[in-house]
Amino acid sequence: MLITRRGLMAGTAGGLLALPHIAKAQGGLTPVKFCLDWAFQGPQAPYLLAAERGFFRDEGIAITIDRGFGSGDTPVKVASGAYEFGIADLSPAIRLRLSGQAPDLIAPMVIQQGSPLAVMALKKSGITSPKQLEGRRLAAPETDAGRQLFPAFAKAAGIDMGKISWVTVTPQLREPMLVRGEADAITGFEISGVFSLRNLNVAEGDIVSMRYSDAGVTLLSTALLAKRAYAEANPKLVTGMIRALARGHEAAWKDPDAAMEALVKRDATAPKALEKARMLANFAFIRTPEALAGGYGNLPLPRVQAAIDTVRDAFAITTPLSAADLYVADFLPPAADLKLS
Repeated sequence: MLITRRGLMAGTAGGLLALPHIAKAQGGLTPVKFCLDWAFQGPQAPYLLAAERGFFRDEGIAITIDRGFGSGDTPVKVASGAYEFGIADLSPAIRLRLSGQAPDLIAPMVIQQGSPLAVMALKKSGITSPKQLEGRRLAAPETDAGRQLFPAFAKAAGIDMGKISWVTVTPQLREPMLVRGEADAITGFEISGVFSLRNLNVAEGDIVSMRYSDAGVTLLSTALLAKRAYAEANPKLVTGMIRALARGHEAAWKDPDAAMEALVKRDATAPKALEKARMLANFAFIRTPEALAGGYGNLPLPRVQAAIDTVRDAFAITTPLSAADLYVADFLPPAADLKLS
C-alpha cells in the first residue's frame, strides 16, 4: 500500500479551526515552537531559510526555531509538550513509542527516507570493517540516534555488543576526541561526523565511514514529529508546517547560498563553504528516487513497518506498532505542494 499526498478531508478541516491547544494568536499568527534535531549546521539551513523567506508566516505561523541536541532528545521534548513540533531521526521516536513513553507521538511527514546513520573512524586506527570495532572505544552523546540504534547495526554486522566500550560525550567533543585518539570511533549522522572532521583538518581520504544501511539495516531518517491530539485538533496548522518545510527544502536546493546566509544569521561562526557542502550531501538522503517521482510523503507503508520492525528486533521489544499508527499522512497537503524540482 502506498501512502500518497492528500489534503485533509473537508469535514475534518472545517470542523477544527479553533486551534484550542496552542497559544493565543498574535497579530493574526499562531505562535509555534519548533525544535530541530541538531545544532545549526548545513542540514538545518532549509528550516532557517523557510523562516527567513516567510514560508511559515504564509501559513499563519509565528515560528520559533531552536537548535536540537540529538534525535533521542527532540522526541522527548515534543512528547512532553515543550514543543509543538520537532524534527528528528525517526528511529528513537519509534523506540519511544514502543516503550510506551510517548503513545501520542506521530510523524505526519518523513523528510528523509534515506538513513545517514554511520560509524566513523580514522584510517590510522586500523578500523576498516564493522567487526574491527570489537574491543574499541566508541564516543557519542547518549541521545545520538547512531548510538541508540547501534544494536541494530551490531546485529546486522555480527558485532559482539559486549566487546564495545562507550564513552559518553557532549556533541561538541565527539569529533575532537576522535581526532585526539581519545576514542577509536564515533557514531552519528555521516553528514554530521564526516564534515565536522573535515572542519578539524582531517582529510576526507583519512575517514572511514560504515553506514548502517550498508550492513542491511532498514531505517528511515528525519521526520516531522507532533502529538496526535495536537495534530487532530489543529489539522490546518500541521498541513501548513509541512508545506512550509517542503518549500524551505526546495528553496535551499535551488539557492544553497541563500540557505547559508540564513544559517550564518543564527550562527555567525558557521563555515559557509563547509556547511554548504554538508547540506548538499544531506540532500542525497532526501531527494530519493521515491521522493523525486512522487514528492515528499511518497512513502510506502511497508517501508515504515520495516523500520519499526528493525527497532523492535534490535531491542527485543514485543510491543506491536503498526506503520499507519505512526506515519499519519492525513495531514499532507495536495500533491502539487510537495513536488521536488
